[in-house]
Amino acid sequence: MRKHSVKNTRVNGEVQKVLAEIIRGEIKDPRISPWTSVVAVEVAPDLKTCKAWISVLGDSEAAAATLQGLKSAEGFIRRQLARTLNLRNTPVITFVLDQSIEYGVNMSHKIAEVMAKDSAAADEPDEDFETDEDFDDEDFDDEDFDGEDFDDDEE
Repeated sequence: MRKHSVKNTRVNGEVQKVLAEIIRGEIKDPRISPWTSVVAVEVAPDLKTCKAWISVLGDSEAAAATLQGLKSAEGFIRRQLARTLNLRNTPVITFVLDQSIEYGVNMSHKIAEVMAKDSAAADEPDEDFETDEDFDDEDFDDEDFDGEDFDDDEE
């Protein structure tokens, strides 16, 4: 089975769905946060190993405790996965903490801060910028205009 084949993609999706159900409903470890989600799963083509990216909503202590709880419950999770899915081999699961959601939220906050600073800077008038009220009609003399027409069509 190739890495990006249709079968492997289907197996990845099924393992992700079942893994999320097991973590959400069957594990009773208090270290595992209730705000844990399985972001992605990548099963090797030979079905021997599996990487599961886990996201935990909360601080870094909750994420570390959840990861530790999942690693200690790996045997139970693997057994439940084998009972639910009919695969030739049940993969050994490696849990990886996924911080992409946290990174995205952090970047959104930074963008919002920059936008707020830009809108605050746009609201206050700039002293170096001259407005139409600063110009007088006297600043423009008729002598500066030599009277030539700008239409080149009449030639």
